[in-house]
Amino acid sequence: MITFENLVLDADSPIYLQIIRYIKWGIVAGTIKNQDELPSRRVLSAVLGVNPNTVQKAYRLLEEEHIIQSHSGAKSYVVVDERQVAQIHAQLLEGEIKSLIHAMQQMGISKQEALSLLDKLWD
Repeated sequence: MITFENLVLDADSPIYLQIIRYIKWGIVAGTIKNQDELPSRRVLSAVLGVNPNTVQKAYRLLEEEHIIQSHSGAKSYVVVDERQVAQIHAQLLEGEIKSLIHAMQQMGISKQEALSLLDKLWD
């Protein structure tokens, strides 16, 4: 069963998006695998101290992305293959890079300065 003890909620983004992100990062990191069971919506809402509708929304969106599978009255499971893991990885990486670029642009850093800093810090 997937545990959410390491999920620290913050006020910067909606909770349902934080749940989705936690699951996706777990999949990419290999800590969440195909066929891993998710806690029920009620259990997860109690663990996180959030409204069950928040968890329902996260699970519904993950179902729409074909990352989890749920059946009425039954348990929910992760259903991903290698292709999906690669897609999730690319999606998360692109989001992180876009956020970094946006922050650097807000700070007035040029593309050349950013590339130079990246090159310096890479190793």
